[in-house]
Amino acid sequence: MKTFTILKPDDWHLHLREGLVLKNIIKFTSDYFGRAIVMPNTKNPITTINKAISYKNSIAQALPENSNFQPLMTIYLTDETDKDELIQGYKNNVFFAAKLYPANSTTNSSHGVKKIENLYNIFESMEDSGMPLLIHGEVTDSDVDVFDREEVFIDRELLPLVKRFPKLKIVLEHITTSHAVDFVQNNKIGATITPHHLHINRNAMFFGGLNSDFYCLPVAKRETNRIALRKAATSGNECFFLGTDSAPHLREWKAFCGCAGIFNSPVAIESYLTVFEEENALDNFEKFASLNGPNFYNLPPNKEKLKLVTRPNKISEFVNIIEEKNIVGKIKPFHAGETLNWQVEGIVK
Repeated sequence: MKTFTILKPDDWHLHLREGLVLKNIIKFTSDYFGRAIVMPNTKNPITTINKAISYKNSIAQALPENSNFQPLMTIYLTDETDKDELIQGYKNNVFFAAKLYPANSTTNSSHGVKKIENLYNIFESMEDSGMPLLIHGEVTDSDVDVFDREEVFIDRELLPLVKRFPKLKIVLEHITTSHAVDFVQNNKIGATITPHHLHINRNAMFFGGLNSDFYCLPVAKRETNRIALRKAATSGNECFFLGTDSAPHLREWKAFCGCAGIFNSPVAIESYLTVFEEENALDNFEKFASLNGPNFYNLPPNKEKLKLVTRPNKISEFVNIIEEKNIVGKIKPFHAGETLNWQVEGIVK
């Protein structure tokens, strides 16, 4: 049995949902991650300071006893975002960052930004204050092929943004293409990479018929893109860091309505580590998982360490959602039914 120890990682892109789902899934992140940037695209989007405080309180109430996990809250940008509210929230440590969803680009994004140029005054203030901008990088035009939406967004929207605001701290979230890899490296911005985009290409959505378990936004792309992502993630390059984009949906919504999102929190660390081992890059795993993110955000790394071991790790078919000791729902995790070779052993003080 091999062992592997790294500084405790952080998740720089996470969906925690609300209510009963939040209460049941928070442990998968809080047990082994020090911090996580919490996405604001809840059913009632987090668009104000008061909403962010309320949501953070609900997360705190759901945490296991004595947990030292730190949720980092974000504000959901709209065409009507109040600049003073945003900057006040950032300066008072309510908002860690601002999240840009192009309208109708993903789950609960109907309130998102319809025209990015309308927020240039917001971005100017963010640049001055140092507030990070996190971007779901896809256009939503009906005449743009779904597999091309990230690339078109980069060329049409992100390139002008980077040129106009060269000091704005930008993260392109859950990148999926070699075009994104090249752009990030050449323009000194940050990028998160998910575990599922390192493991699957777009064929996964069509094995055995339409398979919604592997449908996410942005969708997985061609195999050449997956290979480029694996090289980027395992390279040690400081601009790439861990962001699971773990997005749980109850089984009835995922299986029968095809909601976008892959729930990977229960197995994220092991999933990533599998890729690094396959790419002969274990020496770079701590950089990707534990160091590059804090360095980008000017934060100290976590002090605790995480120990992993090689042993057969059979992933459950479902995670149960429990209310008053009764199973009231199920969520299928990434790698369900598979056996991975790595398993988290625990925290090392």
